[in-house]
Amino acid sequence: MRAPRLAAALVVLPLLGGLTAASVPADAEVRRGAVAGTACSEFPSDSWWHADVRGLPVHARSRQWLSRMAAGPTSDTDLHPDFGPSYGDGPDYGTPVTVVGRRHRKVPVRFDHASESDRVRYPLGRDTRIEGGRRSDGDRHAIIVDKGTCRLYELYGTRQVGGRWRAGSGAVWSLRSNKLRPDGWTSADAAGLPILPGLLRWNEVRTDRIDHAIRFTTDVTSRHHLWPARHDAGSQNSLAYPPMGARFRLKASWSAAGLGAPARRVVAAMKTYGLVLADNGSPWFFQGEQNGAWPETLIEDLGTIPASAFVAVDTSSLKVTDGSGAVE
Repeated sequence: MRAPRLAAALVVLPLLGGLTAASVPADAEVRRGAVAGTACSEFPSDSWWHADVRGLPVHARSRQWLSRMAAGPTSDTDLHPDFGPSYGDGPDYGTPVTVVGRRHRKVPVRFDHASESDRVRYPLGRDTRIEGGRRSDGDRHAIIVDKGTCRLYELYGTRQVGGRWRAGSGAVWSLRSNKLRPDGWTSADAAGLPILPGLLRWNEVRTDRIDHAIRFTTDVTSRHHLWPARHDAGSQNSLAYPPMGARFRLKASWSAAGLGAPARRVVAAMKTYGLVLADNGSPWFFQGEQNGAWPETLIEDLGTIPASAFVAVDTSSLKVTDGSGAVE
C-alpha cells in the first residue's frame, strides 16, 4: 500500500489532446521490438533504465539507507518477487500490460491528482487489463502501449464509476524519447517514473535478454527524489532514509550457485542494471509482468536473494541534463 501522495481536490479534466510529433525529440538509437506484440522500443538505448551500473561508486548514504530498509549486514530480509503463478490477487499475478492499436477509442479520465496528471484522452475500454482486477483494493495500475504511435499510457487507481473512467493519476510517454516529466510531478508511480521499463518479463528471462533496471518498493522513504525520479511520497525529512529514484546494485561477489538458470539470469541483471526504488510498499518487493508462464521454481529461487547483498550506487555521473533520462 502506498503512502499518501497529494492532497489535491478531485477535478474534471479538460481534453488537451496527445503529445504531438513535434514535441517528441529525436533521441538516440531505439531498441526495436522490446515491447511484446509491438515494433516499439522500450525507451532509447541510452536511457537511464538501460545504464550499466557495475562501475559506479557506492553511494555515500548506502549503509544508512540499507539499515532503514531491513537490509543491514545482520538482516535476514530476502527479496520478494511481486509476481508469479500462485500468489497475491490471483493464480497469475503481477502487473499486466495492454497493447492497443492507434484506432483504439480514447476516453476522458477524471483524476484525483489532476494538477500532476497528463490531461489527455486514454485508450481505455473493456480490453484494458488492470493490476489485481477491476475489483481489487490495491494500486490497480493500468499499463497501456499504443503500438501504432509507440506511446505509453499509465494510470494508478484505475476504476470505472457510473460508466466513466477515473484514476488517482495518469502519465503519458513517447517510448522513442528520453524526455522526463516536469520535476515535482507524480505519475502512476510515486517516483514520477514509468512503470513499464522496470517490469521483469518472462520472455526476456527465458531468452536471457534482460537489459534494464527492475522496479522495487520499500515501506519508509524520505521526502526527496534523485534524478531521473521526479516526485516523492515519503514520510521522513531525513536524508538518511532512501529517496525515490535510488538505485541498488547486487554485489558482484554474491554467488548464485544452486539457483536455476533463469534465476541466474535475473541475478546477472541485478548486478549489471540493479533495482530502482520507485514506490512505497512492502520492503524489497520487486515487480514483474502478469504472465501465466512464470515458473514456480524461478519465483522460489528469486525469493532467496538477500537484501543485505545490495549496495546503493551513485548515479549522478550519468546525468546529461536534468530534463532528460539520457545518460553519458
